[in-house]
Amino acid sequence: MQTFPHRRTPEIGVDELADLLSGGSVWVLDVREDWEYRRGRVPGAISLPLGRLVAEAAGLPRDKPLAVICESGPRSLAAADFLLSRGFEGTASVRGGTSSWAHAGRPIEKD
Repeated sequence: MQTFPHRRTPEIGVDELADLLSGGSVWVLDVREDWEYRRGRVPGAISLPLGRLVAEAAGLPRDKPLAVICESGPRSLAAADFLLSRGFEGTASVRGGTSSWAHAGRPIEKD
């Protein structure tokens, strides 16, 4: 039976994200679709939908780690895994996504 390598993409919770943001030590990368991003997001988040990530990743900032977020977690895990494979050290997925951020009573920025 063949086995496949298992990678464990780092994850952080919304409380840890809030702490990192308050210290200015992380960028938030929102990989949801544009309409989802406009509906409500973590303040200051950079929008780059997952479908454009491969083509546009080179333009992402590298001066701080990236906290990748989506609506609930699966897309951000995939995006974080991709970014880590491309040398974006310190990248982590935000567990539970924007819905957990909002549910925790954290601020939401809207258009």
